[in-house]
Amino acid sequence: MFRVLVFILALASASIASAQVRGLPDFTELVDAQGATVVNISTTSNRERRSGTQPQPNIDEDDPFYDFFRRFIPRQPAPGQGPNPGPREFESRSLGSGFIISADGFVLTNAHVVDNADEINVRLTDKREFKARVIGADRRTDVALIKIEASGLPTVRFGDPAKLRVGEWVVAIGSPFGFDNSVTAGIVSAKGRSLPQENFVPFIQTDVAINPGNSGGPLFNLRGEVVGINSQIYSRTGGFMGLSFAIPIDVAMEVQSQLRTVGRVQRGRIGVVIQEVSKELAESFGLAKPQGALVNAVEKGGPAEKSGIEVGDIITKFDGKAVTSSSDLPRIVGSTRPGVRSSMEVFRKGTTREVTVTVGELPEDRLASRERGRGAKPAEQTANRLGLVVSDLSADQKKDLKLNGGAVVDDVRAPQRADLRQGDVITAVTSKAQTTEMRSAEQFNKFVAGLERSAVLTLHVRRGENNLFVTIRNDGPPRG
Repeated sequence: MFRVLVFILALASASIASAQVRGLPDFTELVDAQGATVVNISTTSNRERRSGTQPQPNIDEDDPFYDFFRRFIPRQPAPGQGPNPGPREFESRSLGSGFIISADGFVLTNAHVVDNADEINVRLTDKREFKARVIGADRRTDVALIKIEASGLPTVRFGDPAKLRVGEWVVAIGSPFGFDNSVTAGIVSAKGRSLPQENFVPFIQTDVAINPGNSGGPLFNLRGEVVGINSQIYSRTGGFMGLSFAIPIDVAMEVQSQLRTVGRVQRGRIGVVIQEVSKELAESFGLAKPQGALVNAVEKGGPAEKSGIEVGDIITKFDGKAVTSSSDLPRIVGSTRPGVRSSMEVFRKGTTREVTVTVGELPEDRLASRERGRGAKPAEQTANRLGLVVSDLSADQKKDLKLNGGAVVDDVRAPQRADLRQGDVITAVTSKAQTTEMRSAEQFNKFVAGLERSAVLTLHVRRGENNLFVTIRNDGPPRG
């Protein structure tokens, strides 16, 4: 009897083990079928170095925020490039990934992979190499479309990111650190993630191992369909820490379609400044639960004002789509074609009403789209000690904003600077009771470089037609 019981238990254990083995995903067929659609992308950029500058961010590499939502693309200057009293060329190289979307050589990747590149090389899994040209790039979504002269290429199949489920297995193929066709796997950790300074992308969060060089590569579901483009990681070290973010493929394909047909992306706007509806705000406004986007400013003469939108309104639906949080509204409006008449559901003074708005067009990002070829200033490409990337106002911007100068915020790379946004213009700085007017990005960066550690300063900021003050502390260590 004892032997029979042992035998039965052994059979049960074997059955459980076999079921567990059968339950584990097998990625081999997926990789065999789709591996050849993934390409290695390497770029070369020639830049001018100015006196006393270095082609690295001015945030110390030991700073815990150095790699916060870092664009994982290693840029390394050519060896032997030390400080030089005069202008001098240096070569910057970077690595990334991409994937083939058409047999005649169209390739999708990240905009930051090819940004500022003077030469782009694409290498296939069969070792063939091609020079690529940029068809178009959209920095707001970090999507770029490039083209190689080839035919009969293997192409990816597309999936539906809306059908992805949290906990579902996904696979990334790319070139981390230049190791071609490396495969990593994990699960979908969350959907619809909003990241700082990224208003137009509902990111897919995964725990797939992503490292420098994976940028621009595809994220597959188990059916071998592309559901996203790997774009960003959260890291304090520069390496994988379990938090990776991908652009949903439907967002990317809409962007590439516009880049291919009209050369740029047209986005809708209605001219409002919004904020999140907290539980306390919902209670004070008489809203049943925290939802929607609270309007705290309305652009004079803009589409929203013309439709009757007022400060204090809470937009809960746009074009029939629910606005669950404030971050939903820019994505929904941005995906609406300019000129379209759309309906909005608005909560105002305890009642819900519907208004109609004619969607305007979001101005093209001049700073992002202008040429930055040879001789581009390092101030336009690297972050200063405050974690800000700034550049000079263009002539058109000075005219539009009626300003004589200032430093435009191109990127915010430090999470503690949440009060600052891309497009803000820093017009002056107050420190130790002294106010200094800012005329250029170079002046602002020099001012920041001379700050003492933990110095507190107030930035005078122009945001659209509004002026505001942002007080921040210099958390970066002093530079030598």
